[in-house]
Amino acid sequence: MLEIRDLHVAYGEIPALKGISLSVATGEIVALLGNNGAGKTTTLKTLSGLLAPRSGEILLEGESVRGMPPHLIVRKGLAHVPEGRRVFNRLTVRENLEMGAYTRSDAAVSADLDRVLSLFPRLGERRAQVAGTLSGGEQQMLAIGRALMGSPRLLLLDEPSMGLAPVLVEQIFETVGSINRQGTTILLVGQNAALALDIAQRAYVLETGAVVLSGSAADLARNQDVRRAYLGEM
Repeated sequence: MLEIRDLHVAYGEIPALKGISLSVATGEIVALLGNNGAGKTTTLKTLSGLLAPRSGEILLEGESVRGMPPHLIVRKGLAHVPEGRRVFNRLTVRENLEMGAYTRSDAAVSADLDRVLSLFPRLGERRAQVAGTLSGGEQQMLAIGRALMGSPRLLLLDEPSMGLAPVLVEQIFETVGSINRQGTTILLVGQNAALALDIAQRAYVLETGAVVLSGSAADLARNQDVRRAYLGEM
């Protein structure tokens, strides 16, 4: 579904991605791991059109989307849930969800709204509430739900568990698994490496803008370097 070839991205003269290549097959959850500054968020922003690469290729279902504006990439079936949630604070929950479907005019929008509210019943309870007054966990649910309203085939999730209580972290990851089982392919940047590797089929490890490890999630979860660096083992 997604293929990145030799992607280079820089902030001014400072290189952020140094020729990374990776792929995500239809139906997979692929985890992208790495410490702060490794290039994970830059990768997702580049895929969704928020950053322009210096060189390299981005193929979505075999079609190049490099240089395409973000709203057209959304129409191609890619949705991005950014780090920090970025909900529209002054809009209600329902209005935020409706904004997620702004590129659509098909008859399935109402059914997708019902689907999102079934995945996140708490949003249904708060559909008339202003988003800025929601808890952090509720805002994360809303950000994911808003992205799903675009009916994406590929969902980019950037640190969905950041800043959440442990019980909410587990709930979010369970929901991510459910979204995948319903047919959405996922590229996941996970602060919680253990949970990310637990639900993913494959994973890549980034260090200073380069892929240094890749393989099945199970193999990486057993890798001693990964266990020391990302799973807190000595």
